[in-house]
Amino acid sequence: MTTAQTEQTDVFEFPCRFPLKIMGERHEHFAATILTVVQGHAPATTEVDVDVRESSSGRFLSLTVTVTAESREQLDNLYRALTSHPMVKVVL
Repeated sequence: MTTAQTEQTDVFEFPCRFPLKIMGERHEHFAATILTVVQGHAPATTEVDVDVRESSSGRFLSLTVTVTAESREQLDNLYRALTSHPMVKVVL
């Protein structure tokens, strides 16, 4: 893929703030565990960047973690790490 093709397919300008929605079953360490996974790829991410919501039934938690994305590759690696984690059901 040429540089021109890469530029045309990337709709983001890096660096940028990028929200990730991560859902999983309710667990007392879910938010802390997911933050640790995210920090492995976006080290500047802190608890301030995490918004936690409980489902109406109370069975699931939804996290919105906003990271400072430096590249498409970083986001791809982060998605792979999150989607392969056993506590995670969905990543949007």
